[in-house]
Amino acid sequence: MKKIGIMGVGNILLRDEGFGVKLLYLMKAKYDFPENVVLIDGGTAGIFLSPEIDHLDKLLIVDVVKAEGRPGDVKIYEKEDFFIDKLPLKLSPHQLGLQEVLLLNEIKGTCPEEIKLIGIIPKSIETGTSLTPELEKKIPEVERLVLEVLKSWGVEPKEKEKPEDPNIWWEKKVKEA
Repeated sequence: MKKIGIMGVGNILLRDEGFGVKLLYLMKAKYDFPENVVLIDGGTAGIFLSPEIDHLDKLLIVDVVKAEGRPGDVKIYEKEDFFIDKLPLKLSPHQLGLQEVLLLNEIKGTCPEEIKLIGIIPKSIETGTSLTPELEKKIPEVERLVLEVLKSWGVEPKEKEKPEDPNIWWEKKVKEA
């Protein structure tokens, strides 16, 4: 059975930069995934993600991208795009790290055979812990795209009868003493 990873990448302290991580938390709370699927909170770990993907056959990444278009536009990239510089200019430091991780894994012979990046154009990467309304409303669309990719890879997560609390801890307000 193919080992599949779903990785949400981004900085949760820079508004829309945290889109990939938030989507990962929401999907983990809403769906049961088969044993061959691993969900990875990539955050801004960059090069330290290499061991996380060593054992994967397929990898689906959700992140923000700097690309032509409007905030909320969704772009899909394939594995070869990482290696032929087809990806747009870097939006943040972790994206550079992600490309380096994939190159490192390619050199080690442990790069997943198939990689897809679902990228979304952010509106704001200013300091803050909540998504802008433009990206918040795109969550269902990107979730659907993730499910479509997984289905094309032979995986269909089962929706939970009662979704769990996604524990989006970085958006919770601190109670005043």
